[in-house]
Amino acid sequence: MDTTKNQLFALNSSRAFGGNIAKLIGLDLSEHEERDFMDGEHKIRSLVNVQNKNVYVICSLYGEPGLTVNDKLCRLLFFIGSLKDAGATEVTAIVPYLCYSRKDRKTKSRDPVTTQYVARIFEAMGTNRFVTLDVHNLQAFQNSFRIPTVHLEAREYFVSYFTPWAKEKETVVLSPDAGGIKRAAAFAQALESNTKTIVPVGVMHKTRSQGIVGGTEAIFGDVDGKMVIIIDDLISSGTTLVRAAKACKQAGADKVFAAATHGVFANRANEVLMDPALDKIIITNSIPPIRLNKIVVDQKIEFINIAPLIGKLIQDIIINSPTYDVV
Repeated sequence: MDTTKNQLFALNSSRAFGGNIAKLIGLDLSEHEERDFMDGEHKIRSLVNVQNKNVYVICSLYGEPGLTVNDKLCRLLFFIGSLKDAGATEVTAIVPYLCYSRKDRKTKSRDPVTTQYVARIFEAMGTNRFVTLDVHNLQAFQNSFRIPTVHLEAREYFVSYFTPWAKEKETVVLSPDAGGIKRAAAFAQALESNTKTIVPVGVMHKTRSQGIVGGTEAIFGDVDGKMVIIIDDLISSGTTLVRAAKACKQAGADKVFAAATHGVFANRANEVLMDPALDKIIITNSIPPIRLNKIVVDQKIEFINIAPLIGKLIQDIIINSPTYDVV
């Protein structure tokens, strides 16, 4: 990577992840400063010259103890603004996990459409390109931004993980709700291509109102004696996945795995995910498992490193910019 024209930053909360990407593409992370003041305000700035540079900023927008989603969002926005003020030619925000992406439509009177508001703020700060990974609703994400966007998918990484299993055991891919059928079908199709076997798709009946998950225990699809892969974009409390896993085991499933790109792990995740109905949970490292205790991580969780996916994207943009084909 040509550092005379390009700079790569990772904000402090994503610095370990950013460092992984930097090593893969052969450069050091550029230095920056984040200062906290006693009144709760903060300052963030580059410590290197960014004038006339193409700048890439990595920051995954998840909450953690002592640093909320809004804290991280604000820091990233301020940093992008400061880079543009300092003369950066182009700023690409690389946000593996995008906060507020689930609030993409009105479900009640006078509801906010927060996904759109977040997009507008990034645009107002001068962001030239926005990159994210496996958002909740791709169409809503793309419609929210008026700047070029790149949507990455971790599907092939999960397919590679499960291919050896699926070659040995008859497999069903299950969507935990109707909204995820397209995601499950695309995953099943890719798994079929790798294994040269038929991989059916099932769906779990689910309802949600005011954060409460409900619905019948009905599974639309035959899972008896089969390995089931429950596929989703993220895991929050884990209630939806465990509910689906229990239904699968009751219907005769042999093994039940859960695969999700983002491990948010909020609320009672440590307790919920230890349920024996779930044999294994596979997630990417888009969010570190800061809320999970060691027992859950050791017994239940396996990680897929998606740093190479982002590293390749950065290299592709640099080589092909400004003609990079965004989607």
